[in-house]
Amino acid sequence: MPELPDIVVYIEALEQRVLGHVLQRVRIAGPFLLRTAAPPIDSVQGQKVTELRRIGKRIALGFENGMWLVFHLMIAGRLHWKTKAVVPDGRRTLATFAFDSGTLTLTEAGTQKRASLHLFADEVAMAAIDPGGLEVLSATRDAFAAVLASENHTLKRALTDPHLFSGIGNAYSDEILFQAQLSPVLLTRRMDAGAIDRLYQATRQTLTSWANSLREEARGKFPENVTAFREEMFVHGRYGLPCKRCGTKIQRIRYASNETNYCPHCQTGGKLLADRALSRLLREDWPRSLDEMDERMGR
Repeated sequence: MPELPDIVVYIEALEQRVLGHVLQRVRIAGPFLLRTAAPPIDSVQGQKVTELRRIGKRIALGFENGMWLVFHLMIAGRLHWKTKAVVPDGRRTLATFAFDSGTLTLTEAGTQKRASLHLFADEVAMAAIDPGGLEVLSATRDAFAAVLASENHTLKRALTDPHLFSGIGNAYSDEILFQAQLSPVLLTRRMDAGAIDRLYQATRQTLTSWANSLREEARGKFPENVTAFREEMFVHGRYGLPCKRCGTKIQRIRYASNETNYCPHCQTGGKLLADRALSRLLREDWPRSLDEMDERMGR
């Protein structure tokens, strides 16, 4: 799922292409994409884009008539920019937005169509979809600490809760926790001041550095390689590969359709965190540490 750094770069690319330009025609072929019936989608046709805004992991386009068009790409949705007209097929290309400067398309891979599009009459109506998470890049350390302490969750859950923190998802939370050298299952209310300081700095540095990196990668072009798995990442998507810092194999915790990747040496003091699927199956045979795993495998 595109997260804060990806969304920031998307918005910057869109600003160069649609800000001040007129949306001439909207075509929607995905039957479940548009989630609002009023106002009708053609209300923004013929309207000029006056503002772009990020709302968590959503992209919002504001028009001169006060209306807001809001995209949520979810896991597999992506935006593309074309210089010629495109007709959506409803299978992969779910919608097209023809501007006087080019065409924005929304695609979604796979059969589970989760991407969404909302049209709101004004900012007041749009506020209903804002989960209200803290904007870490503009927040103070004390504000960050207060949000952490507001709920007693694991760090992984806290960072990815959109009601607590804005724009952070599965991928960048893994990278943040690695940089902070903190366990993903550490409870927020058990953190000392030093751990909070490290997490605050790691969150800001990770999000900023990745936004800069993605911006440099695009080099003024529309970002096409938007993915949660990148070679430069330290732990996310690197299960079984050696940690770039210490060489220990990256481990994971799997749950539902997601997984958390972490380095046992750098983050958990050598302790292997219980994987819900495997540890339930193996029960008492589940190794509790790297040394125990090596011993059982005869290393």
